[in-house]
Amino acid sequence: MTTLPLGPSPARRDALARRIRLLVAATIAYNVIEAVVALTAGTLASSSALIGFGLDSVIEVSSAAAVAWQFSAREHAVREARERTALRIIAVSFLALAAYVAVDAVRALAGTGEAEPSPLGIAIAALSLAIMPFLSAAQRRAGREIGSASAVADSKQTLLCTYLSAVLLVGLILNAAFGWSWADPVAALAIAGIAVKEGREAWRGKGCCAPTAQGQACANSPLR
Repeated sequence: MTTLPLGPSPARRDALARRIRLLVAATIAYNVIEAVVALTAGTLASSSALIGFGLDSVIEVSSAAAVAWQFSAREHAVREARERTALRIIAVSFLALAAYVAVDAVRALAGTGEAEPSPLGIAIAALSLAIMPFLSAAQRRAGREIGSASAVADSKQTLLCTYLSAVLLVGLILNAAFGWSWADPVAALAIAGIAVKEGREAWRGKGCCAPTAQGQACANSPLR
């Protein structure tokens, strides 16, 4: 009887770890740019949604940095030992994001300030909507194959940014075109609920592929 290997070979694990490091580096670099542009545009337009989006980018950098730290180790055993700490950081990032988005959405619905139209904000939201799904999908595939819960959780953080980009883009366009300032915060409250769920799953180490003799067993997630 032939015994199937458990998970990828050591050479394949090293290749996947290098891929994850590159993807995380690209995510960090883009989110730094995204944060600067969104915070600047949000301040100029008095837009709480844009400022919240910029702060989300800062949180994403902390999440990606945790994965970068984990995969900076060359030895597979060291990376596994760092997994739990990285997951804790990602989980806290999710929950912090959910808290801020929820509070900001309630403040916006209460009418505490009216945002001005922001062409720069529309541009950065559209660019993020085009870029983030590809970064998220690539990291999620590599994370599942190598069996890293932290890499998968960080890819969900990136995918959540995609949803926030879509919400922000629709809200900014509706505000610019029709003055519907309530559209963004209503959708943002739904995003906050998803972020709480993902934060809890990251804290418990769920949503990752575990290498088995039959292949990869993956947990279902609304951000797949």
